[in-house]
Amino acid sequence: MIFSLLSCFTRRAVCALVVVLALSACDFLAPRGVQPDPQVANYWPETTWDRGRPAGGQPATALHWRDYFVAPELVALVDTALQNNRDLRLALLRVEEARAVYGIQRAAQFPSLAVAAQGARSRVPGDLNASGRSVVASEYQAYAGVSSWELDLWGRVRSLKEAALQEYLATEEAQRAARITLIAAVAQAYLGLWELDARIALAGQTVASREESYRIFRRRNEVGAVSTLELTQVETLLNTAHALLAQLQQARALQAHALTQLLGVPQVVAPLAAEHWPDGAVFAPLRVGLPAELLTARPDIRAAEKRLAAAQANVQAARAAFFPRIALTGSLGTASAQLDGLFASGSRAWTFVPSISLPIFDGGLRQAGLDLAAARSHIAVANYERTVQQAFREVADALSARQWLTQQLAIQQQSLATQQQRARLAQLRYDNGATSYLDVLDAQRDLLEAQQQSLQVRRRLLASQVDLYTVLGGGSEQSDGSSAELRAAPSSP
Repeated sequence: MIFSLLSCFTRRAVCALVVVLALSACDFLAPRGVQPDPQVANYWPETTWDRGRPAGGQPATALHWRDYFVAPELVALVDTALQNNRDLRLALLRVEEARAVYGIQRAAQFPSLAVAAQGARSRVPGDLNASGRSVVASEYQAYAGVSSWELDLWGRVRSLKEAALQEYLATEEAQRAARITLIAAVAQAYLGLWELDARIALAGQTVASREESYRIFRRRNEVGAVSTLELTQVETLLNTAHALLAQLQQARALQAHALTQLLGVPQVVAPLAAEHWPDGAVFAPLRVGLPAELLTARPDIRAAEKRLAAAQANVQAARAAFFPRIALTGSLGTASAQLDGLFASGSRAWTFVPSISLPIFDGGLRQAGLDLAAARSHIAVANYERTVQQAFREVADALSARQWLTQQLAIQQQSLATQQQRARLAQLRYDNGATSYLDVLDAQRDLLEAQQQSLQVRRRLLASQVDLYTVLGGGSEQSDGSSAELRAAPSSP
């Protein structure tokens, strides 16, 4: 009677202990992650809105890059880069690496089953045997078993699997971000080549014109019609044009080298004509949308969000390490001293070895592991908030650049027309003897500078369009086949 009461009391105590332990585990393992707060505005700055423009266009995430870029040469270059660029290849390989890591961690939640067979034959000397005679013994076994399978009662293995999954998803998003960055880099390099080729063509025309002027003035100097001072002024202007042409050719070579590295294979890009980019037919129109849409549009923000989830899952795994770890090991098979009796009646053998372990003292190892996981979780929160804020700034910068560069280009074109008129009038006044040739030199010098600046502003405006497409999310995975329609549609310059 007494023993039965003690047994009943013991069972109740064990059950109560298990319930208390489970409740404490639920409280200890409850999510305590810090929620991110990027603190960004719900609207874009007013100065970046396109006032007076009709609303329309497609979101950048729904517009494939083939439908946004219209130049066939640029499309071919981007295709080459996507196939051969080494940075993008590394990003793809990192996705495969993360997928394999996730597969390893996922396998840890399932028992590891193994089938094995072994045979042993041994001889024991007589002086080690009680009978005084040597003994030869045999042992044969065939079994299937489970090797140390952890019962994931506290979710440690599940949390580690979730962390690996989120890291894998973050790596996929990082690969998409690398792809978008590569497409934008190729487009920017191509625009850089266009600008330099246009400026080189303009500088070449200027050199040819000034060489002819120098030839005429040298002949006139030989007959005494103009002074040596005027001849040296014309020669100085010619040398300046030669120096500018050499500088532009060097910059063009460097730009071509950078584009070749992006492409991943040697490729010569022929000089591009200035009329290759007519106004209103460069890019498809884009719809900017609301700032909240940026959180799901940009792959770098999604990657930061996945890494935050992975860090919080690691915190859960570190907390679960404070609770007992229960593992099962067992096997079922047959054993016999004779090979022909291995599968005979009565040869069945089995083992069952459950184990539970809970370190009592580990020098603060588990607490340090929890502190490390918590610190990394806070770092992930800060990184997510920084990524969101950086993304919002990039979009605002691109919108501002598009607006103000459009105005700058209009002003620059007006200034260029004024300089052309000034150079024409200065030449007429000089031909009629109303002014010195110094006024003509100044007018031609200012005209060349205005022409070069106009091309630079034009290229910066086109680059801002590429930036805007990139920072808004970079495009869909598949083209909708509407390239022809988009090329015919009006676009903002």
